[in-house]
Amino acid sequence: MKKAAIFILLSTALVTACGKSGSSMEGHSSHNETAGVAHDHHTYAEKEGEIEAKFTLSSENPRPNQDTTLTIQIQDKNGKPIEKFDTVHEKQLHLIVVSKDLSFFNHIHPEYKGNGQFTITTTFPTAGEFKAIADFTPTGMGTMNKSHWFTVQGNATASKAIDPDETFTKVVDGKEVTLTFDQLTANKELNMNFNIKDAQTKQDVTDLQPFLGAVGHVVILSQDAENYLHVHPIDEKAKGPDAKFMTTFPHSGVYKIWGQFQQNGKVFTVPFVVKVR
Repeated sequence: MKKAAIFILLSTALVTACGKSGSSMEGHSSHNETAGVAHDHHTYAEKEGEIEAKFTLSSENPRPNQDTTLTIQIQDKNGKPIEKFDTVHEKQLHLIVVSKDLSFFNHIHPEYKGNGQFTITTTFPTAGEFKAIADFTPTGMGTMNKSHWFTVQGNATASKAIDPDETFTKVVDGKEVTLTFDQLTANKELNMNFNIKDAQTKQDVTDLQPFLGAVGHVVILSQDAENYLHVHPIDEKAKGPDAKFMTTFPHSGVYKIWGQFQQNGKVFTVPFVVKVR
């Protein structure tokens, strides 16, 4: 396929778990890493500004349900490739892809080719706008993310409304998952818990398996997809029925939450939409 000639350079601001933020050319992109009781992954906003990411698609006109290769080149502001990355939860780069209306979600892991370059071949389910968020940790520089909006060609389907859920209990892949919070207010550290039961027997699920080295992972995006949080569990070795997390929403509004867990070798993803005061 013809290589796209257009490279997009993006630099996004992060919000740490303590709520401090920097400026950004595309709004506020939040990053919230929680592992254990303490915050093990620290974000250095001043260093993040020195890093750029080029996102390149293998086709100038990507189409739905067709293989498309995405290349992400990580470099400094002078164009020199960043070569060393820390492995965080078993991967050197986590890639989140969402549709503009947040109805589509994909958490995938490009292969590191060396010299700052990551690649992956994937497909998109429909035409329309999608956002790719690369989440990585250059060695010695702290966790950061860079993102890029792009358009899949074709007749886009009608966008789905991003409305807050009336109930925080969902059934996915035979599991009944209930999400609870100790409070739901912006700019305050809060606890959230996913309680997981067998949907038929109502028995507690106690045999969750590690997913990327932890009992689960949570990705959160604001309604406009500009605020991004990737949250790790308080007790990474938990097996259920509870998976507990701590996070801070950077401002009030509507957010979509995806909790990801694994049982019997299969990963299941549970989405919720909440309104933060």
